[in-house]
Amino acid sequence: MSMLKTFRSFPRTFWVANTFELFERWAWYGFFMLFANYLTSSSDVGGLEFSQSQKGWIMGVGTGILYFLPVITGSIADKYGYKKVLIIAFSIYVSAFILLPMFDTFTGVFAMYLYLALGAALFKPVISATVAKTTNKENSSIGFGVYYMMVNLGAFIGPMLTLLYKGSSYDIVFHISAAVIALNFILLFFYKEPDRQKSTDSFSKSMQYVFGNIGLVLKDFKFVLFLIIVAGFWTMYNQLFYTLPVFIEQWVDTSSMYRYFSEYMPFIAENYSRDGQMEAEFITNFDAMFIIIFQILVSSVVMKWKPLSAMFTGFLVSSIGMALTLMTQNVMFIIAALFIFAIGEMAGSPKITEYIGHIAPKNKKALYMGYSYIPVFLGSIFAGIISGDVYQAMSDKHNLLLKELGKRGLSVDGNLSHNEIFAKAAEMMNMGQRELTDYLWTTYHPSSIWIVIISIGIIASVSLRLYDKFVIGKE
Repeated sequence: MSMLKTFRSFPRTFWVANTFELFERWAWYGFFMLFANYLTSSSDVGGLEFSQSQKGWIMGVGTGILYFLPVITGSIADKYGYKKVLIIAFSIYVSAFILLPMFDTFTGVFAMYLYLALGAALFKPVISATVAKTTNKENSSIGFGVYYMMVNLGAFIGPMLTLLYKGSSYDIVFHISAAVIALNFILLFFYKEPDRQKSTDSFSKSMQYVFGNIGLVLKDFKFVLFLIIVAGFWTMYNQLFYTLPVFIEQWVDTSSMYRYFSEYMPFIAENYSRDGQMEAEFITNFDAMFIIIFQILVSSVVMKWKPLSAMFTGFLVSSIGMALTLMTQNVMFIIAALFIFAIGEMAGSPKITEYIGHIAPKNKKALYMGYSYIPVFLGSIFAGIISGDVYQAMSDKHNLLLKELGKRGLSVDGNLSHNEIFAKAAEMMNMGQRELTDYLWTTYHPSSIWIVIISIGIIASVSLRLYDKFVIGKE
């Protein structure tokens, strides 16, 4: 089937659902790419100065719950209708984005993030089920490639827009996300609900059915093993949002890129930099840009591959790429590593959803698509631990500075902001701030966290290969 003919084979609902996804991801990543630094950055630049551990709990557990709930919300969508659930999801989204910046305590931010996660959990299984129901065996690989490209188009546009206002106020970042998600209310008029199995059971009986299905899934050793293995990939992948922006903000010298853009693209330098350094989220956003450019090409290459083979290759390549981003203070090396990461991500990630979509019963697509998020749930929890307690112990610049001050018998007023503490420490140690950053880098080796990340990715990749050979291969 030619590419043009494949695109024409998709019904209107497929394209409406993908546009929903575009705006939802635009709104989500518009704040989420900035979220780790918002939680941990110095108060004098609008951050909340939470510890890396607190950040890990909020982003890990909160995002994990977001991806667990589709197991339940998928069944709710099957029972009450996709369109009704979408209305509720968008309403929660808009209100949560408005309310979240009003809180600055750990408990308050955590609670509001969980509320936001509920909206996302209602949305996700409906859209993935709609895409699954409007594709077939001939066009599903391209169909899910389009879906994943929309994810990354939104992921790219979102931060590029909100970063323009990050310097003014983080409140505006959240309000932009609220406005973008509200656009989906208009698109609801063009959304035709796919066929679904309608149930006359009560809500409580439906929930009994849902948890009964969870019990059945847990008895399926092969499927549970697959979910656990894929969780390793998501643990590694989530470092793109949980760890890398913080790592770049704390350790990487992006002044050479700033000078380049100042000379050749002054608009970029003026709007995506601070104090002669490019914004960390601008750098991490290269991943989404690479996917927008190359996703259809990569999907075309891997469309005939076995899903498990594509996943193995993707997991291994992306793990290498993510590890490389955390090895250096050289910004161009990081961008090259992000390209490697993106190639692996494009090859492997869409195939996960496609694989589960193929094995799901036709009249239970939303329910079974909910299970495709279980590895993301587990991966988010584990990623929170890595980017929280592990990063804080091994790589957090503020924590390592306090350790160095303690070794030297020096102390700084704890009421100062993180940036003020660093500046005062540099003065006390007779160093410039860049000089102190490099001293901490060579003394404490914060880049060694790359070993943790690549170990997780390699274990997941090798496990998937063994799973394919010894579990699936025996069927």
